[in-house]
Amino acid sequence: MMAKLEVTQIRSAIGRGQNQRHTLRSLGLKRIGDTVVVEDRPEIVGMVNTVTHLLSVKTLTDEEAN
Repeated sequence: MMAKLEVTQIRSAIGRGQNQRHTLRSLGLKRIGDTVVVEDRPEIVGMVNTVTHLLSVKTLTDEEAN
């Protein structure tokens, strides 16, 4: 079973570069307070690292993810 990440947007994308805004949308985040659960894969981790200053990230165990 692949690990999961709970990603929550905690800061606005206003005034950020287009790359950062597109990265948030690719993660499925549209506004402050939105939360998504995504798989812990290298491409997802790379997107999270691009906008880590706008996000709160929590690693979920297998029980929490279900």
